[in-house]
Amino acid sequence: MVDPLRDPDDPDLLDPYRARELAGLVEAARLASGAVRYGKVGRVGVAQVVVNRDNPLPGGNHACAVYGSSAEVAGTLMQLEQTFADVGRAEAVLYASPTTVAEIEGIADDTGWHAVEEALAVVHRGEVQRSPLVRAARDTDLEGIAELLADDLGVDGPRLLRHLGQRMDDPRCVFLVVDDGPAGERIGGFASGFGERRVGLVEHAVVRPARRRRGLGGALVSGVVTALREAGALLVASHVAEGGAGERFVEACGFDVGYPVTAYARRVDELLD
Repeated sequence: MVDPLRDPDDPDLLDPYRARELAGLVEAARLASGAVRYGKVGRVGVAQVVVNRDNPLPGGNHACAVYGSSAEVAGTLMQLEQTFADVGRAEAVLYASPTTVAEIEGIADDTGWHAVEEALAVVHRGEVQRSPLVRAARDTDLEGIAELLADDLGVDGPRLLRHLGQRMDDPRCVFLVVDDGPAGERIGGFASGFGERRVGLVEHAVVRPARRRRGLGGALVSGVVTALREAGALLVASHVAEGGAGERFVEACGFDVGYPVTAYARRVDELLD
């Protein structure tokens, strides 16, 4: 039997109209998350954009929802290069989902942008259960969290630590940790989330290599989902690289595939002052 909510050409994905509606909700939350605390969300050409000098995380400076004529989209991509250069970014980043024109691949190629990642937006639909191993993060955990995340993402440690402190002070953000060892000398893993207008995001989940394959990652993600729902989220979503261990992990955590997301990037180093 055909599921009316699914794309008949690819049953693993949502129907295009449902996918576009879902993507609009998720992208609005991602833009708001990127803007914590001093960032700005707005429009550049026919794109939605967030810029935030203080946010070194991948979602802190990006564009999405690029929708217009081919000429408008091409012009917007060129405008975005200067937009991201003006806030000191080495590259401009666009996440193309069902809210972006279908012709984006060809237009991006013509304007010097390149596809750098194929990802999936996933939606949580399973049950969740709190684990006694997971606790809310404290200010004293920030250095350990920054260490784990900096190693995982390859971002600047001091800037990241400062920004994580800003996020921990924001009531929309969720930070959970598991301790490494009974005495809790250091952080064994952490997960973070963000909630905006009844939409929750599971943004990061990192476990120390020596502590993996013990269910800690799943416990952390379940904890974030639970916290977001308790804060009022009716929808909890995330992004994950397509294929491989990451996709299998989120499926085991109760997430279903919603729609594909392609990340495009354009180096703008030569435009920096």
